[in-house]
Order: sequence, then structure tokens, then C-alpha cells
Amino acid sequence: MRTPVGVFLGIGIGLLILLVLLAGFLIRRNLIVRRGGTIKLFLRLSTLVEGRGWAPGVARFEHDLLRWYRMFSLAVRPRRELCRRRLRVVRRRPPSGPERLVLPPGWVVLHCRADRSPVEIAMAESTVTGFLSWLEAVPPGAASPHRNPSVVTEAPGSRSPDPDAEDGPAARERRDRY
Repeated sequence: MRTPVGVFLGIGIGLLILLVLLAGFLIRRNLIVRRGGTIKLFLRLSTLVEGRGWAPGVARFEHDLLRWYRMFSLAVRPRRELCRRRLRVVRRRPPSGPERLVLPPGWVVLHCRADRSPVEIAMAESTVTGFLSWLEAVPPGAASPHRNPSVVTEAPGSRSPDPDAEDGPAARERRDRY
């Protein structure tokens, strides 16, 4: 037979473990979100059953990566990383069937291709435009497939007052071409 002290001690230890886990979730989420550039994003982890396999999470935009962190996890590393350069949106659609029970109202499902494998993500309709802008944008200094990186444009009559400017990346690129 258990003593009342043992029962209370067991309940107290259980509550303490529960509080530590809850604090771990909150601290982890704050560490992810506090740097900004985050959105709520559901990622479909399994496509075995139609309309199922969605997991809620938070995604953070970092340079060329979209890092997805599962909501109910203590892991400090992202569960999935999607590279902007290899991610393409194939089509978008509203949630259908059982997805309407899992995904919040006003959300959109995006069918994507990442490294030739299918990826399905869901986000709020209001977030899609920003996501697509990020996807199509090129970070500063990166080569864009839409412009010729060998063409250097300067304002007419402008000269750099810095004597070392002729040894910059554009000057090295011009020298390397010839």
C-alpha cells in the first residue's frame, strides 16, 4: 500500500516534468521566432493517406533557406529545409476533404517540387504573396538568371574616390574575362 506522501511526491514529480517540458517548448519557440522572418506553415510529412499527414510548425526565412520547425518538438534544428533555388511551386489549391478539418480556414495548399521530389505545404492566404515574392527574389550579390552578371552599369561620369576600388570584385571579374 502506498503512503500519501509517496503519492503526492509522484504527482509533484510528474507536474515538475510537465512544467519543464512546457517551458522547453516555449523557450524553443521564442528562440525560433525572436529573430523575425517567421510564418505559420503546415508541412505534409506523409502522403500515404489522402488528405492526412499534415504537421503544424513555424518556418523561418534565412537567406536562401526556408527552415521548418515542427510545432510540438523540442528539437532545436529544423525538421526540414527547403532551398529557394531548388524549390518550385507547381500549383495551388484550397484544402479538400479531410484537410479542411486539419488546416485553419483561409489557408492554401501549395504543391511544390524540391530537388525533383514533391513537397506539399499549407499557409494562410495572406502569407502566400510574401512567400512567392521571397521565392522569386534573389539575395543581394547573387547572380540572377534574369540578368547578365558580366554587364557592369555605372552612372555616366561617376568615378569611385577609393583608389582600391579598381581591385574590387567587378574589376577582378573584368580582368578574368580577358
